[in-house]
Amino acid sequence: MKTIKECIGTNPYPGRGVIIGTAADGRAVIGYFISGRSQNSRNRIFVADERGDIFTRPFDESKVQDPSLIIYRAVAHMKDALIVTNGDQTDTIAEHIMEGKSVAEALKTREYEPDAPNYTSRISGVLRYEDGSYQISILKAAGAGQNSDAAAGQDLVCDRFFYEYEPVPGKGHIIHTYEGDGDPLPAFCGEPRQIKIENDIDEMTGQIWDSLNEDNRISLYVSYRDLKTGTEETRLINKNER
Repeated sequence: MKTIKECIGTNPYPGRGVIIGTAADGRAVIGYFISGRSQNSRNRIFVADERGDIFTRPFDESKVQDPSLIIYRAVAHMKDALIVTNGDQTDTIAEHIMEGKSVAEALKTREYEPDAPNYTSRISGVLRYEDGSYQISILKAAGAGQNSDAAAGQDLVCDRFFYEYEPVPGKGHIIHTYEGDGDPLPAFCGEPRQIKIENDIDEMTGQIWDSLNEDNRISLYVSYRDLKTGTEETRLINKNER
């Protein structure tokens, strides 16, 4: 089981990342970070609403170029679950859960992002309050970022992968959009990676933030939740501050 630094500390551009796991004391842990290379991507902050849901918002409205893939609800608090994703599929999952449907049913209606030639993967996580179990998924363009045919948009299909995990104290998983920098950007490969979850929220938050490339990191959200009482402790870091 690796530390967060060992997983992403040498990656100059992991893109956006979802972390879910369990602290040693049994609290459920989720984290979400964004990084960016372009001015449009870097012009963002995280904002929390009165429910504690997290939204990406422009830091400077005058510099917004294309909001379609960078402005969305990243974290949604449901009655029985917490959703965290890297796009507007947060709302798709929330709507299906409210209708009594599954996460898989929700994501079968969605696919990778239409940002050719990268075709960025959609990554999602759902934490269940009942027992602390969680699901992580990734929707990928088959071969995108790996060969010229995919980069040119030839014969692209969407591969959907779903992973289910039981809570283990001190353990979690991370998934992110890119394996590194490049043109096109290489998509995340393989299963979500096991990571060590620190029992202290500030230590965990610091490790994640410090592991991200200083030039590309933008925002980070971390939540530790007591599943018995519903008490939630959160941390939010924005490189751009209002």
